Amino acid sequence: SMSKKGCSPDNAACEGVFGRVKNEMFYNRSWIGVSIKEFIAYLDDYPHWYNEDRIKITLGGMSPVEYRESLGIM
Repeated sequence: SMSKKGCSPDNAACEGVFGRVKNEMFYNRSWIGVSIKEFIAYLDDYPHWYNEDRIKITLGGMSPVEYRESLGIM
């Protein structure tokens, strides 16, 4: 944290992302026997899955990227 003491809203977005990564990627599997290199590869794949492959019901069953493309944003 780079913000002054007691100013946690500065970090809210980052903390939310890290919390989601831990809940969805880290905690739901056993990492015994996984090398650091393999772990880094899994960690690198997560944002790609989250934005490009994850289906979201509230977006009409599309991934976030598909939804943005359907709106002409991307």
